[in-house]
Amino acid sequence: MACRTVTPQLFASSSHPIHRVRPVAAVPRSNAAPQAIRTGRGKFAAAAITLDDYLPMRSTEVKNRTSTSDITCVRLITAVKTPYLPDGRFDLEAYDSLINMQIEGGAEGVIVGGTTGEGHLMSWDEHIMLIGHTVNCFGTRIKVIGNTGSNSTREAVHATEQGFAVGMHAALHINPYYGKTSTEGLISHFEAVLPMGPTIIYNVPSRSGQDITPEVIETVSGSPNLAGVKECVGHERVKCYTDKGITIWSGNDDECHDSRWKYGATGVISVASNLVPGLMHSIMYKGENATLNEKLLPLMKWLFCQPNPIALNTALAQLGVARPVFRLPYVPLPLEKRIEFVRFVEAIGRENFVGQKEAQVLDDDDFVLISRY
Repeated sequence: MACRTVTPQLFASSSHPIHRVRPVAAVPRSNAAPQAIRTGRGKFAAAAITLDDYLPMRSTEVKNRTSTSDITCVRLITAVKTPYLPDGRFDLEAYDSLINMQIEGGAEGVIVGGTTGEGHLMSWDEHIMLIGHTVNCFGTRIKVIGNTGSNSTREAVHATEQGFAVGMHAALHINPYYGKTSTEGLISHFEAVLPMGPTIIYNVPSRSGQDITPEVIETVSGSPNLAGVKECVGHERVKCYTDKGITIWSGNDDECHDSRWKYGATGVISVASNLVPGLMHSIMYKGENATLNEKLLPLMKWLFCQPNPIALNTALAQLGVARPVFRLPYVPLPLEKRIEFVRFVEAIGRENFVGQKEAQVLDDDDFVLISRY
């Protein structure tokens, strides 16, 4: 593949000199009890407060604005893609256009900075900025659910505080991945973030490496802030929860029709709705429709022919909705898969897809791969 890889210039020039910062001497550590430091105006504690003194940084106004029931009634939530400019920064113009297309197609919520939105490739500054931008521009028209989860409880708490502070309506939280913990650790992790506001727990063992078992969910389900679970394990797990009155969104596009109409799921958190929001809305709202579901299944399976969001990023570039810019380590699908996508568009109908341009088979050279941004 002959994609172009772009590495922004990081060296100083005559017009952009590097400014050096004088190093600051480290403060020596001591095992002695923390002492207060006296300054010109009163005393300030030098040590961190204890856990017993910790006050969550949450706002009564934010909590009053969004209730858990406002989230549990939402059926179609799009795990929205984050488009990029050629230098790797966010393409907010393309992003705003995509959000508008979701609203027009019937999506009632968006996950910002999730797996599909490549939150794991963002700095936390970028992440919280994008959540705030989405709330500022679209928060009265669609529910904004920020992916503020982390495998570090400390990071998850801090990011969730910031997300609610900038106005997100709910948080999405995955279980700690890679550095996995025990069942008791999972419960403690979720109990640390649930008090801040409406929360969706995300179970995707194929990515996290660890299943969030019913024992964990049932233990934390007493929290008034648990909106529900995005469940990727399958229909039987969905039914296990819905029989107990726990709200579930299917995390698998290819299973969402049956999860919704046969196993009691409230709705879906969807990748496919980035492309065909109107058709996904029909699947969630207009009763069982095996014909429509079967028509979309090949596209849904194509979207996961390689790890998500590779196929979605490729498809949106082919539709002219997003620039063909990839943040590494993601690279576009090979040519034969790009040709296959154009055939899906023709079979399903161009009018059902987002954007106005005809689907194109892009050349390898059309794609830009960004390693530093």
